[in-house]
Amino acid sequence: MNKMLKLVSIAWLTMATLQAPATANEMLDRVAVIVNDGVILQSEVDNMLAQIKRNAAEQNLNLPSDEVLQVQAIDRLVLQEIQLQIARRGGIEVSDAQLEQTLNGIARESNITVDQLRDEITKLGATWQTYRESIRREMIIGELQRNAVRDRVYISPQEIDGLTKMLDEMSSQESEYRLSHILIGLRDGSGSTELQEARTRAEKILASLRDGADFAETAITSSSGSRALEGGDMGWMNINAMPTLFAEAVRDKRKGDLIGPIKSGVGFHILKVTDTRGMETVEIQEVKARHILLRTSVILSDNRAREQLEEMRQQLIAGEAEFADLAEEHSDDPGSASQGGELGWSQTDVYDPAFKEVVDNAKVGDISEPFRSQFGWHIVEVLDRRTQDATERSKQNRAYQLLYRRKYQEELENWQQEMRDQAYIEQVIE
Repeated sequence: MNKMLKLVSIAWLTMATLQAPATANEMLDRVAVIVNDGVILQSEVDNMLAQIKRNAAEQNLNLPSDEVLQVQAIDRLVLQEIQLQIARRGGIEVSDAQLEQTLNGIARESNITVDQLRDEITKLGATWQTYRESIRREMIIGELQRNAVRDRVYISPQEIDGLTKMLDEMSSQESEYRLSHILIGLRDGSGSTELQEARTRAEKILASLRDGADFAETAITSSSGSRALEGGDMGWMNINAMPTLFAEAVRDKRKGDLIGPIKSGVGFHILKVTDTRGMETVEIQEVKARHILLRTSVILSDNRAREQLEEMRQQLIAGEAEFADLAEEHSDDPGSASQGGELGWSQTDVYDPAFKEVVDNAKVGDISEPFRSQFGWHIVEVLDRRTQDATERSKQNRAYQLLYRRKYQEELENWQQEMRDQAYIEQVIE
């Protein structure tokens, strides 16, 4: 439950006392700071100070004097007020539906229901409405910050490549490869003829391995390496433990890859990455599909669109028409019609949910029954499926995200300071 309580915004706590009517013995609230055309009340400052002290007590932290804390609290409230003013001028709003989705997420992260979250907020002395509006304000400020800062962040391809390389080097220290090795040896003082014969032999062996020959059996019969009788198995080792010649060739290779022939002073080497561990590998499934789309209109009803596609489907199954010809003539998808309906290779996550479901479950070569998506009526044929190694793409995406988060925070702080410098701020002194 402590995790959930930490999700409670300071903003709603600063509003709590504003809902309590002043009694005859209580001092009326007063303005603490004027910010442009808005104000921060002393009760907001006091409530933030109280929350800071509560948090510090929970974590056994020592705090500076109240005077220092008050300066920090006012700075935070001033920045919040400036951002809310900019958001209002920009027309940034958060709908009730968006707010409810966020509240559900807060409750879910804390493994409680929204009703239980409401009960906890009430126990802390605030109203549910106050809490809801504080979350809405935080969402508005978050949207404002993203809109304002996003275009200020620039990341060059060179930065991505540099960080990707650095991450690779860090991970390679922990990654291990299990290598198998075949050596086609050369005697000392071998001439050019013997050198060429050894190279040719190594290339033939590599070709046979790529055609499916068993590596261990080939090593036993053909290798002059020290591990030939063990099928060429060199065991597990990381990059730093390998011969330099092997380390350079093996870097970034995947399980099952064949490498070579690599020439050294003793002959030609053929390597196989038998296995890996401690390495990040990412694979994605892609499909190549084509479709015909009919959009419904005042002229073309749902029933008629479905009937027309069923007629086309029967023509295709009977071999009376070509898919590409029908797509070019009838499809309402301008992006694919000129390509015979082909959508190219892609992950199915990019498709409309209804289209994705059909493509995911279709057999290669089958023409689907007509179905409806948000775009209209379709028939679709899956031409092929493949598994792609997306490890490098994943590494680059990770590097980009790390750079973006760092630069975003830097630019956010710069932007906030600029907004503060441009604002009129006056602290009211009694």
